[in-house]
Amino acid sequence: MFAGLPLTFTAPWILAALALLPVIWWLLRLTPPRPRAIQFPPTRLLLDIDQHEETPQRSPWWLTLLRLLLAALLIIALAGPVWRTSEPVATGNGVLWLIVDNGWMSAESWTAEVNTAEQLLKTAEKAGQPVLFAATAEGSAQSFSPETAAMALEKLRALEPRPYPPHRSELSDGLREASQEAPPGAVIWLSDNTNTPDSFTADLADMVGGAPVTVLTGLSTPLGLKNLSNDADALTLTVVRHPERRGDTVSVQALDLKGLVLGEVQTSFENGVSEAEARFELPSELRNDVARVEIAGEDAAGAVQLVDDSWRRRTVGLISGQSGDLDQPLLSPIYYLERALAPFSDIRTPRDNDIAEAVPALIDQGISVLVLADVGRLPDTTTQTLREWVENGGMLLRFAGPRTAGGSDDLVPVRLRAGDRSLGGSLSWKQPQHLADFPGDSPFAGLRVPEEVTVTRQVLAEPTSDLPDRTWAMLEDGTPLVTAAPLGAGTMVLFHVTADSSWSNLPLSGVFLNMLRRILSVSNVASASEASDDTTASQSVLPPLRLLDGFGRFGPPPVEVTPVSASAFRDASASRRTPPGLYGTEDGFRALNLLRSEDELQPLDLSALGDRAVEAAYPASEPLDLRAAFFTFAFLLMVLDAIVVFLLAGGLSRVGLRGRMAAIGLPLALAGAFFAGMPDTARAQSTSDDLQALESTLDTRLAYVLTGNPEIDDTSAAGISGLTQFLSERTALEPGEPIGIDIANDELAFYSLLYWPIDPAADKPDDQTMARIDTFMRNGGTILFDTRDAINASANSFASTPGTLKLREILEDLDVPPLQPVPPDHVLTKSFYLLETFPGRYASSPLWVESLEEIAARGDRPVRAGDGVSPLLITGNDFAAAWAISQGGEFLFPTVPNNPMQRDYAFRSGVNIVMYSLTGNYKADQVHIPALLERLGQ
Repeated sequence: MFAGLPLTFTAPWILAALALLPVIWWLLRLTPPRPRAIQFPPTRLLLDIDQHEETPQRSPWWLTLLRLLLAALLIIALAGPVWRTSEPVATGNGVLWLIVDNGWMSAESWTAEVNTAEQLLKTAEKAGQPVLFAATAEGSAQSFSPETAAMALEKLRALEPRPYPPHRSELSDGLREASQEAPPGAVIWLSDNTNTPDSFTADLADMVGGAPVTVLTGLSTPLGLKNLSNDADALTLTVVRHPERRGDTVSVQALDLKGLVLGEVQTSFENGVSEAEARFELPSELRNDVARVEIAGEDAAGAVQLVDDSWRRRTVGLISGQSGDLDQPLLSPIYYLERALAPFSDIRTPRDNDIAEAVPALIDQGISVLVLADVGRLPDTTTQTLREWVENGGMLLRFAGPRTAGGSDDLVPVRLRAGDRSLGGSLSWKQPQHLADFPGDSPFAGLRVPEEVTVTRQVLAEPTSDLPDRTWAMLEDGTPLVTAAPLGAGTMVLFHVTADSSWSNLPLSGVFLNMLRRILSVSNVASASEASDDTTASQSVLPPLRLLDGFGRFGPPPVEVTPVSASAFRDASASRRTPPGLYGTEDGFRALNLLRSEDELQPLDLSALGDRAVEAAYPASEPLDLRAAFFTFAFLLMVLDAIVVFLLAGGLSRVGLRGRMAAIGLPLALAGAFFAGMPDTARAQSTSDDLQALESTLDTRLAYVLTGNPEIDDTSAAGISGLTQFLSERTALEPGEPIGIDIANDELAFYSLLYWPIDPAADKPDDQTMARIDTFMRNGGTILFDTRDAINASANSFASTPGTLKLREILEDLDVPPLQPVPPDHVLTKSFYLLETFPGRYASSPLWVESLEEIAARGDRPVRAGDGVSPLLITGNDFAAAWAISQGGEFLFPTVPNNPMQRDYAFRSGVNIVMYSLTGNYKADQVHIPALLERLGQ
């Protein structure tokens, strides 16, 4: 202190220079002002010069005083003046207990806390008072024996804030033993103003006896971050503050791995509210680059939230094996998947329904997970592309269904049995199965299994020795429900049920959403070791990689921090053994943050100490450095001195105002805008392809596939023309002229039905053509395959006819659903005419359609309830030959047997097939009209 004032100096010895002020005064008063410059006439004036002795002119007293003040200010500024306001805290007699909070809440005002502790320890050192020094975040391993103040001061200088809350109750046992050996003379607690849910204050009241307890409070507390969530629209966090903290606006920054700021938002606290939301509305690709979110200007571990791969939003691609007409709410697996995945992932759906094009397009968009819903068999080229993507770290998630039950490719985690297993139906031997508890090593471990979830149908896995290791979920009877297997750096996962509610009500339950969330969370690099073949202990723990200190800065892990079990990491919290930071390796790590969603910052509660506690404020939070103020005043006086010297030297007389006004014309060349003439390049669409597309767009036209065999193509043209004429005469449909289609080159989207006669001698279409066919069927188109060999089936067996073998060769690379002969309750039997059979030129071959789920048909609704249209129909009855009519109106081929009614039914079959392909199951909807009208009272 200086003369009773709270003024100190960092270099007080410099003040000795003030003694030189009289010398400076003597030098300044003998310094004359600057001589004036006058004109010198060389001849006449020399004669008038008087010879006399020159004496120096004295400076004005006020100018001398100004310069002395300037010198004094510079000396004081160099001495480092500091303004301090501190009130002494009584340290009592006997042992001084100095308890220091050094949790993360102390980080912001750590300097003030340390300065206060230093003053107290220096006071105790001067008095020779022993000190028991204890830090609340250091635990029970520290010494609780009294020591000299100098040793306590060394401990204080080595102490730092810890990146976790103080555990004050851990000090109770050590302090109690110390109080029994030597009761304290005074207790001073340097607190961080926050409360901890323990009994430390009550224990302290019991062990100090009659010693006074002084609790210093009032330091500024840092803000905190919690509730990190990467939602569909934004990255959101909750900013928390101490109830006693003031200020309503904070800045939150999102940074990448290199520390570059990707986004910054301002958030405000409402009056009386301790929480506010920070929302980063960034593109998902940019949000996935965020590695750290922090509050600007807050140097504390709680003001940081670390982001690992598990917090980043996955980009998920969805592909359904069902046709476009089935993609309706509550009937499509995509409906359930989109709503289950949208809250925590970004959904990508392909623009092209061709799987051969859709899969590479989704991979190019950077998806993390690809979901295939009932996609049975992939094209060979697509399988190879998808395999390479999974081996490079992608996750393939597949759901079963009718197509999967009919056969799949090898991109599944387990071998599947052909067909599916039905539970609870008329032919089943068991009731619908419930889910068993999830295995402990499964990503679903810990999830509650709802009792209401049942499975009625599933695809079965072939029993192998490694099947239990690949099972993530199973039914009560032990059959796998979810299986998974690694493939390179990626993972393949299979749900043995559909993604909709047709095989199970699992998609209707909340556990389905949690299961998908867990699957996506293990699709990151940090969890890759959990899905690997090697399940050694070294891969089941996460060693500390980079940990935060109390100020929120990264540093090397302390030696006392041990690796964390991967299974226990999800429930770990920040503590001395597990500080917040990154755990794992450089190839993959997980983030442990300080604040959890339920954590709050509560004010310190001293009620348990009663009247024994004296709550006092810390000394002035920050000493005021006055050097800048003294240097500023000295600079102003220096400027004032320069002005005075300039005026005394007659500077105004030599200042001449000379102005020159120059008008400089700057020519500006304006370049005229030249607009390139746009010639009219519109051309008439005169090519045959454009005319064909235009005609097919304006009129509904029936089409047939050109085989290259003139005889077959002529028969197809005559047959489709005959059916077109029959449709115009018997129905309201007036189709345009039929057209032959080159299946490899022509656009197929204009047609709802293609008639494809099988030529056993024709070559199999190439992969690109097969992809076009598969896309056409997925988009809702129907292909009527006609082997035209029913007459030979009885002699040579239907399964081995040349036409049937060629058809199998064509269909083997397509994702063909299970087929069945048209059942009596199918929409085809009543889409226009009421039919029981579908004859053509021959009548012995059944008409095959997609097999739908078995649903009990009620008497008042004799139509199957499956929506959509079968993507393919197969027959051997040679429809085109039965429909073929010459230009004279005569039938070109006789029926076998030769029966006029058979030909009439052949035309009726064609009408039903056309109506079915155009309208779907509209008949199934119309049968409800009587019941609806009756219910409405009409």
